Amino acid sequence: MDNIKTNTHISQQFNAELEDIRSRVLAMGGLVEKQVYDAVTSLVEGDVKLAETVIVNDYQVNAFEVAIDEECTQTLVRRQPAASDLRLIIAVIKTITDLERIGDQAEKVARMAIHLAETERPRNQYMEIMSLGKCAHEQLHKALDAFARTDVEQALAVAQDDANVDQEYEGIIRQRITFMMEDPRLISTSLNVIWAARALERIGDHARNLSEYVIYLVRGKDVRHISLEQMEIEARGEQ
Repeated sequence: MDNIKTNTHISQQFNAELEDIRSRVLAMGGLVEKQVYDAVTSLVEGDVKLAETVIVNDYQVNAFEVAIDEECTQTLVRRQPAASDLRLIIAVIKTITDLERIGDQAEKVARMAIHLAETERPRNQYMEIMSLGKCAHEQLHKALDAFARTDVEQALAVAQDDANVDQEYEGIIRQRITFMMEDPRLISTSLNVIWAARALERIGDHARNLSEYVIYLVRGKDVRHISLEQMEIEARGEQ
């Protein structure tokens, strides 16, 4: 009887540890979401102070990654989890790596915002970056929501949305190349816009990665480096 009580206690403690890890990931995700939003806002509005805040706060994202990674390592050593618990730990380790990289991309956007704030603003107030940033931010939000609810369908929606981000990015590249060809004086500004757009496109790629980890967590299927159609088959267990 004592052994049963002890095992129950250990199980409850283990569950609490796993829940704490999940909560930390979502807290990190919330911070990264804000970093992305603030970075895009700083560029569109020419807000240097906000951009500087994004750059300074990147250390918090890095600190989250280190702390969560350490907690996962300790859990692996102490608990030696199996099956779905092991998949959760593995998915978390991969997720926080991509979240940290999203934070780095947000910092790049903020740095471009500072450079662009020193130049004459276009009539459209960088609306193309606002549109791309909105797509990337929404994709990230959906990916984190899919993780929170272990929702495979939501994860698939994130992967599908990646095409929209790519399309917006390609449109900006074409537009800026045209501007540079027509007026060489716009080369410096256009390059900064392109670098910011590239960072946002990479955020979309990382958000897709997050969705792939959700599918791995729920289905136990590695869906990296396969087509969207094949991912849907694997995620839904279709034949």
